[in-house]
Amino acid sequence: MAKTSECCSHGPAGRLSWELLELVEDRLSAYAERLRRDKQGGGYKMTASTFDEIGRVLREHQNFAVLSHVRPDGDALGSQLALALSLQKLGKDVRVWNEDGTLEKYSFLPRAELLTKPPVTGLDFDVAIALDTAIQNRLGNTLAAVASAKIWINIDHHLSNPGYGDLVIVDPSAPATGEIIFKLIKSQGLPFDHDIAENLYAAISTDTGSFQYPKTSACTFEIAEELVRDGNLDVGKISQQLYESYPRRRLELLRELLQTTRFIEQDRIASFTLSLKTAGDLRVLPEDNEGLIDHLRAIRSVIVAVFFEELTDGKVRVSMRSKDEAVDVCAICQKFGGGGHTLAAGARIRGSLAEVEEKVLEEVREVVKRGS
Repeated sequence: MAKTSECCSHGPAGRLSWELLELVEDRLSAYAERLRRDKQGGGYKMTASTFDEIGRVLREHQNFAVLSHVRPDGDALGSQLALALSLQKLGKDVRVWNEDGTLEKYSFLPRAELLTKPPVTGLDFDVAIALDTAIQNRLGNTLAAVASAKIWINIDHHLSNPGYGDLVIVDPSAPATGEIIFKLIKSQGLPFDHDIAENLYAAISTDTGSFQYPKTSACTFEIAEELVRDGNLDVGKISQQLYESYPRRRLELLRELLQTTRFIEQDRIASFTLSLKTAGDLRVLPEDNEGLIDHLRAIRSVIVAVFFEELTDGKVRVSMRSKDEAVDVCAICQKFGGGGHTLAAGARIRGSLAEVEEKVLEEVREVVKRGS
């Protein structure tokens, strides 16, 4: 007899178990209901939608814009491409936009050329789909380009997502938005092929730290297994492209960052900074920064790692990582207008590099003290 998984949405021979899919949707509904009760009277409203409701919209409409956040990562881009390719196979008209377009680092992804910057003049859409984007304004200039959209779908896994949109699935237990997109595609019988599988594998691999981060579950590995098997993926080749194909300038950037490293609070907090001058001198791209904070987080004594990056608009981009759930970096970043996950979050804060560094590290120091 074929073994049936009890931890994920797979049945015999790796196929989906509809009972377990319904359980996933029930848990999402329960999560949303808890949020409503917790935020009652506070202006918080979240509509928990089902895969069936979203699937119906995907089939009944023709023109779609699939969007993700500014400074997109592998989860955002892989999820965008996977869903867009599935919709195209349904005969839909699809635009795949983010503020940065195609990134050099992820140009190997199947059909990466579909990822473009939005036009100055907006287009008409039936449906706009925001993926992996906790706060709607983090869609950047794509927002104006899809202003005519009749329906908004919001699919995400960030705890801080307020539930914007008409149809919403926010699952903070998912380690990657790509995992939610996989479940949507499979539950609705949407088109699935090698290119879709590779994009989803890249999405999940990157947002789980190559299957290392705490929310990586047995379900995550089962999904990866199905992607590799049914998509006939070359895992070695994909991993090499994701993790062993960096440009030389990234190593030079790391060298400069390490020279700015600070340790405070008995080495439990570590940080480094990137000025506009250094970025300009090295001619680095924004995507070159991705993952460098992990060098700080990997130090045994460090509980919280912080990366400060000076931006051209008078703000500082703050990335924060924690190794202890008692030190909730999402809560810290929310105090500065940002958000994210308990162990990984960020914010953009107006001020000079020195000013932002001082006030953020002071807040982190207080939280670490309380958590110890």
